[in-house]
Amino acid sequence: MRTSFINQLLEEAKTNKKIFLVIGDLGYHVVEPFMEAIPERFLNAGIAEQNMAGVAAGLAMTGYNVYIYSIGNFPTLRCLEQIRNDIAYHKANVKIVSVGAGYAYGSLGATHQPTEEIGALRAIPNMIVATPGDPVEARAIAKFSAEYDGPMYIRLGKAGEKVAHTEECLTVNAGDILPVMLNDGNKRAVLACGNIMAAAKAQIEEQKMPYDLYSVPFVKPLNKEQLKAIVEKHPEGLITIEEHQASTGMGSAIVEQVNDMFADGVLKIYPAIKRVAIPDEFAPVVGTQTYLREYEGLKIG
Repeated sequence: MRTSFINQLLEEAKTNKKIFLVIGDLGYHVVEPFMEAIPERFLNAGIAEQNMAGVAAGLAMTGYNVYIYSIGNFPTLRCLEQIRNDIAYHKANVKIVSVGAGYAYGSLGATHQPTEEIGALRAIPNMIVATPGDPVEARAIAKFSAEYDGPMYIRLGKAGEKVAHTEECLTVNAGDILPVMLNDGNKRAVLACGNIMAAAKAQIEEQKMPYDLYSVPFVKPLNKEQLKAIVEKHPEGLITIEEHQASTGMGSAIVEQVNDMFADGVLKIYPAIKRVAIPDEFAPVVGTQTYLREYEGLKIG
C-alpha cells in the first residue's frame, strides 16, 4: 500500500509543482524514486517529527502542498500539538502520512503500533482523515490529496496488502463509502476501515456470510447520503471492523453520524450497530499482525 501511494504521489508531482515530500529519516526502498526524480522537492528532516511538522507548515505557507511521512505514531501522536496549532489551525496545505497502521509493526510493541491516532486526528478541526483499505484506494487517495488544499491525515498499511477492488482507476471524493461486495438479499452490511478490509473480505467469502461489504476510506468526513442508503438497505444492521481502538475510531464515527441523522429525522430507523475493534488496552503481547488481530478478536463474528 505504501509503495502504491508513493508511486502515485510521484506521478502527481511530475505535473503538480506544488507537491513537496518531507520524510522522517525512513522509507528507504520506497521513497527513493521520488527523491531521485524530484530532489528539489524532497527533504529528509531526520528523526525530529515535531520539527518536521513545523517545517511542513512553513513550506505550505509559501505555496507548497506538503506531505510528511513516517511510521505510525511518529508523525501523528508525537507531534500532535504542532499538527493542531501549526497545521490545522492555519488550514495549512499539509498531508500527514503514517505508514504501518494498527499492528503492521506488531513485533515492535505498543510504541510502534498506532491504534488510537484516528481518534486524535479526527477530533482536530479542519482535518480530513483518510484510511485506504487496499493499494487501489491508496492510489485514489493520493490523487485526491494532490488536488485537495488543506490539512489531511492519510493512514497507510505497510506492505503486501491484497487488492480488494476490481476497478483499478478508482476515483474518490471526500467522505465516500465504497462498495466492495454486494449481493441481492443481504440484510446486513460490514463497513471495513483500512488495511483490515482484505481480511474482512476473505472471512465473508470463506464462511459464506450473507453480508454486503463496504470500505470506509474516509473516517472524516462521512458521506451522509451514502450512509443513509446503506442503513436503509440493510434492516438487520451494520457491523464495523477496524484495526483501531473501539473508542474514537471509524465505528465511533459511524455511530455518531447515524445517531445525529436519526435525531434530525433524516433516518426513520435506528439500526443495530456492532463494533469490532481493539479493546481499551495496549496489546500485552507482541507478534505478527495476523497474530495480534486474532489475539484482540478482530473478526466479524
